[in-house]
Amino acid sequence: MRKMFTLMAAGLMAATTACSSGDTKAPADNAAAGASGQPVTITIVDKDLAADDKLLKGIEEGMKAEGKNVKLQLVPVQSGTYSEKLGLLLQSGNIPDLIYFQGGDLQFAMTQKILEDLTPYIDKSTHVKASMNPFNKERTKNYPYLVWLSPTSSSIPVVRQDWLNKTASGKDLLANPTIDNYYNFFKEVKEKNGAKFAYTTAGTLDELDATFGQAFGLTSTWLKGSDGKYAFGKTTSFEKEKLEFYAKLYKEGLLDPEFLTKKWDTKEKAFYDGQSAVIAGTQGKVIDLYNAKATSQNGANAKITPLPPAKGKGQGYTPIDVSKESRGFAISKTSKNKETAFAVLEFLASPKGQMLDKLGVEGDTYLVENNKIKLTAKSAEWYPRFVESTVNFKPDKEFDPSTPYLSEPAAKSLEMMASLSTKDNSFIIPSDLAAKWDACNALYKEFAANMVTGKKTSADFDKFVQDWNAAGGKEITEYANKTIK
Repeated sequence: MRKMFTLMAAGLMAATTACSSGDTKAPADNAAAGASGQPVTITIVDKDLAADDKLLKGIEEGMKAEGKNVKLQLVPVQSGTYSEKLGLLLQSGNIPDLIYFQGGDLQFAMTQKILEDLTPYIDKSTHVKASMNPFNKERTKNYPYLVWLSPTSSSIPVVRQDWLNKTASGKDLLANPTIDNYYNFFKEVKEKNGAKFAYTTAGTLDELDATFGQAFGLTSTWLKGSDGKYAFGKTTSFEKEKLEFYAKLYKEGLLDPEFLTKKWDTKEKAFYDGQSAVIAGTQGKVIDLYNAKATSQNGANAKITPLPPAKGKGQGYTPIDVSKESRGFAISKTSKNKETAFAVLEFLASPKGQMLDKLGVEGDTYLVENNKIKLTAKSAEWYPRFVESTVNFKPDKEFDPSTPYLSEPAAKSLEMMASLSTKDNSFIIPSDLAAKWDACNALYKEFAANMVTGKKTSADFDKFVQDWNAAGGKEITEYANKTIK
């Protein structure tokens, strides 16, 4: 599953847009779509679609009702790591019209230059443009080859409401989420509820960083020093102080001692089973899922509550990378049906398209009863594949109160993320530095894990910085100072 989470959308319109690179005249396929009575075939590759997917048939029927006769033909990709197998497919010369990337797109956009600049299509669109949040727009401006109608994929911590209510420190935390108040809450929520630990995560510190990074001063990837020069935040004293705090949590049993080996499923199970008081998940639909499972297993009082980011030197969830979309849909420059390919995306961002993409098929995953939308049990198996954002998602009927599209905690998580997010200053790493960047990141992850678990201490931090610079960090930092404006 692409991570069934987050959504998108806006009004209704036929299809749209402009032409490819430099053309001012719409390609012939725009007129051909449905005009001759023969469907225009659009090939598509997407790891989350199957040939018999009801979504594909629904798109075809929905577009045909609007006068666009389209046939969607799914191009299979070998099993394995999707970005690698997709790369092999494209290198073989089999290049579909619509391509879903989940990494690995840079070489095809920048080096091989086989991806269409989507700027003119988006500019002339109605629904795609209306479904973009400010971060989507910024990313597309910087890197116009992918469109991904989704909220920011960032994590937000949550706790069961009944467990929160048992603590006195929980009220202090919600009113004033300082680092100290978070620490006090972690201690009390573990003790009062019999949890094994206060917090768990799946093999990475990223989710903890989403809550605590900015509070320790890590307000962007690159931090400007008193000398006016940028340094990589994870090589600064702010990072050392943050890792010291994480090490304290680990030593005192507040951080899961097995967090490095936890997987997503075991992390979530620890939360549902009451072993961990707090976990983090992607805002929106993931929080919806957490809430549904927590209340199903532990009762209605176990409704979850999203928690704010810690407050200190700064406050906010993980700074949002706007250099490019990390995933999304591209259109091939070799496509003879670019206009129609984009028309598929435009339809999916329309009110009717979003109903299909988000809710599925009427009579199967949802019903309309008493002029209200009521989700069925099968709706839990359906998730949006194209438009995950709820920006301008305005169905023509209200949801039955018993089956809201998003639960109150999920909706709250989206609001909190939108109001407490800041823009990052990260940038696309050039190909000649990419291998060194990967090596530097691997070096950091190893050191951070070792420091948190006590194998290294803050006394080793300066040596880590030296090693980081030697691994290529010095060159990358020099590039950052030339690039960041």
